[in-house]
Amino acid sequence: MTTATAELLTVPEVMARLRVGRSTVYDLIRSRQLSSITIGRSRRIPADAVRDFIVDQIEEAA
Repeated sequence: MTTATAELLTVPEVMARLRVGRSTVYDLIRSRQLSSITIGRSRRIPADAVRDFIVDQIEEAA
């Protein structure tokens, strides 16, 4: 596993990367457009999942 694939982001970090609000990030997780894991009571999103989401959105817009 490389460093990039092992990187886990918090919800606020994803909010900053995507420039969206907290509820939007949780909506994306709920709708399974953005994968995530739970560690204890904390939600973490793999950096690769964020990149994949962005690529999917760009492809849909094209």
